[in-house]
Amino acid sequence: MATIQLDRVSFTYKAHGQCFQALRDLNFTIQDGEFVCVLGRSGCGKSTLLRLLSGLQAPSTGVIRVDGTPLEGPATSRAMVFQNYALFPWMTARENVRFGIRQARGNLSRRETRELAGAYLEKVGMAEAADRYPCQMSGGMCQRVAIARALAMDAEILLLDEPFGALDARSRQELQRLLERLWSQGEKRKTVVFVTHDLQEAAQLASRILYMTPGRVSRDLPVDLPYPRDALEDAEARQLQALREELLQLFYESGGMEVSHAG
Repeated sequence: MATIQLDRVSFTYKAHGQCFQALRDLNFTIQDGEFVCVLGRSGCGKSTLLRLLSGLQAPSTGVIRVDGTPLEGPATSRAMVFQNYALFPWMTARENVRFGIRQARGNLSRRETRELAGAYLEKVGMAEAADRYPCQMSGGMCQRVAIARALAMDAEILLLDEPFGALDARSRQELQRLLERLWSQGEKRKTVVFVTHDLQEAAQLASRILYMTPGRVSRDLPVDLPYPRDALEDAEARQLQALREELLQLFYESGGMEVSHAG
């Protein structure tokens, strides 16, 4: 199980001698196996929320629970993928994945970690690049390795902070489809929390969308549509288009024109 519950969670930080409230009084539950996209304009608190869920920072008030247990710091049950993929530059693709496996599954032998790393690199289409270093790979290739590492850790919860934001449109679309396929077709679905400011990306991937305005979740939208969403029947395609239009309206109502349609 990997159910996440936020109970009156707020987060305040100090900068230049002043206090700023980044999150205030968040109350919601993410159920086991959901793919939740946290959507909103830049600066609304999306990445702060993800850092709290990862355990990298602690709430100022309130409590976060995972399966009923208060979250206290980082844990290998939660794997995080950053926008800049955060690979070790002195390690090959295979060694980067093996590092994650060793941290999360230390009971495995060297042979087992090598085989497992190879299997997950194959899942993300990177088997032939297993011996390359990050400087020898494109941004999209590095992000595939980062996803392979997160999946190979077998964490119950995947936290992704705008992981495709720095990629070109084609690489972004390929990795969206890859992530959706790996999540929807697995034997047991991971609980995924995916931060984005791209409404197209959220509509394409999410089983549920939490729309954030500064410091709070203002809308909670279930997305009851089948996958893959680039091959929907007419009625379902109209539902998807209506969802995109609703999200676009939310962006305008929240006070700005900063809207990304890439995807």
